[in-house]
Amino acid sequence: MVIKKMNMEIYIFKLKQELGAKAAAHGAEIIHKAISKNGVANIIVATGESQFEMLDELVCQDLDWSKVNAFHLDEYIGISDEHPASFRKYLKERFVDKIELKEFHYVSGDKDPYEECRRLGEIIGRHPIDLAFVGIGENGHLAFNDPPADFETEKAYLVVDLDEQCRRQQLGEGWFSSLDEVPKRAISMSIKQILKSNAIICVTPDLRKAEAVKNVVKGNVTPDAPASILQKHGQTSLYLDTASARLIT
Repeated sequence: MVIKKMNMEIYIFKLKQELGAKAAAHGAEIIHKAISKNGVANIIVATGESQFEMLDELVCQDLDWSKVNAFHLDEYIGISDEHPASFRKYLKERFVDKIELKEFHYVSGDKDPYEECRRLGEIIGRHPIDLAFVGIGENGHLAFNDPPADFETEKAYLVVDLDEQCRRQQLGEGWFSSLDEVPKRAISMSIKQILKSNAIICVTPDLRKAEAVKNVVKGNVTPDAPASILQKHGQTSLYLDTASARLIT
């Protein structure tokens, strides 16, 4: 099923495997066009349980990955890249090690976080983003921009506090064994930086995301529902399953 709402195209599938395959193929088409036009493509890659199927399919796409620079959305502060919940570990195992990228720019959460934000901001400023793969959190967050999100900062990356609902989501997905283990701060790509992407593919399956999806599609644009800002982006494609779409269909 395809729905057009405001500036978004919404694709709904019964199976997460099909959702992942279609989102990956769509992303590969955008990346291929960017390489053909500019000789290189710059992309953003998301993490989390919602991205499993899409990433499995994306690494199988027929692309010249040696012409792709990739950036990572966010990382917890205070954990190493060997921690089971590290997004660096996640992306290395599920994406980076399976292809041969031109370059991948990790967010390091175990260095000075403010210096890391500055470093990454300088790099991404030299790489106009062709495509961002993102997801929506149970609390409506985009990257780790929890509500109320900062819609105004011009910084590309910033240090953020994680709210309890976000931390409980990470626990519920099995990344940590207790809530106390979930970090309370992270480095996140900012809302404005995400919106600079020429195209956005937002992959958000599962029933637990249904309320957040409804707020993105039918609600007002507000920092209290951070991903609602996607309504303002002209080239967003929202990939859902029937569970996450149940409140908008």
